[in-house]
Amino acid sequence: MSIKTIVVTGMLLLAGTIVSGQTSTNQVKEKNMEKLELVKEWDKVFPQSSKVVHEKVTFRNRYGITLAADMYIPQNVEGKLAAIAVSGPFGAVKEQSSGLYAQTLAERGFLTIAFDPSYTGESGGQPRYVASPDINTEDFSAAVDFLSTRDDVDPERIGILGICGWGGMALNAAAMDTRIKATVTSTMYDMSRVNANGYFDAMDADQRYELRRQLNAQRTLDAKNGTYELAGGVVDPLPDDAPQFVKDYYAYYKTPRGYHKRSLNSNNGWNKTSSLSFINMPLLAYSDEIRNAVLMIHGEKAHSRYFSEDAFKKLKGDNKELLIIPGASHVDLYDNQANVIPFDKIESFFREYLK
Repeated sequence: MSIKTIVVTGMLLLAGTIVSGQTSTNQVKEKNMEKLELVKEWDKVFPQSSKVVHEKVTFRNRYGITLAADMYIPQNVEGKLAAIAVSGPFGAVKEQSSGLYAQTLAERGFLTIAFDPSYTGESGGQPRYVASPDINTEDFSAAVDFLSTRDDVDPERIGILGICGWGGMALNAAAMDTRIKATVTSTMYDMSRVNANGYFDAMDADQRYELRRQLNAQRTLDAKNGTYELAGGVVDPLPDDAPQFVKDYYAYYKTPRGYHKRSLNSNNGWNKTSSLSFINMPLLAYSDEIRNAVLMIHGEKAHSRYFSEDAFKKLKGDNKELLIIPGASHVDLYDNQANVIPFDKIESFFREYLK
């Protein structure tokens, strides 16, 4: 039997199991989700809205990791709603920017969740503070699983919104998950590109090799020590000669404006070796095959603007749009809703494509 025949036969057998609905010896019975300790009081960096109902929820991704989320439901609504899953920025928690986006969109009539990605915040997973292009893309699809099985959600009207590094994860999820009908990215980072090439693609192959050497040396140290060294969050104290975008990060993550005790960027950062998987695994390889609607938003003055502009060039179809916000920086799109975040545009986009 040829390799091709084996692969096709395996696919047919799997399909037969799904269609017939019969129990297969290959099926794995689900175990109970791990118990998470969730904070009950309101501990967000933004005020609670009286226009929505808020509750904590949990769900599991297909790697068995239990994720924690804040769910926001519009007051006094009936029937099945359009729903949106929100996450990001990279190294943030749901009590920061993603929660603000989710609550604001719920005020505008959508059922929303803002979730902590695997290994971070109140979500489960060991070791802590690990990022993964695969698992974090899966986190978005797990959020779609959760939303699509709720009685108050229309499973044909589900969208996602990714901020900063989770904008790249959202595009990757949109390319994979056909249940996603509309995708918004805000101030998007391509985490594969920035880890492999550095900022503004300044790294060459020799520098990338040296980075790999250093990170793998750290793996050896971690294995010897039985711990995982953290990379550190936003630099503190802030050097006088820090680039403006680093100063902007500091102004959000290290001050009362955006500091949160569970935020990686506000504290000790990611596991150092998390960068390895991003270097060799490009997130946006199939983004040109995204058929659902995409709105990409970025600030005119953001250091990261080129990520969205280049990613947008690859998208196809008349349901794709790039919106550049005049005068805005990268971090302005985290929480500057009065003057910068285009919530009216985001609302109209989701209403058009989640109908």
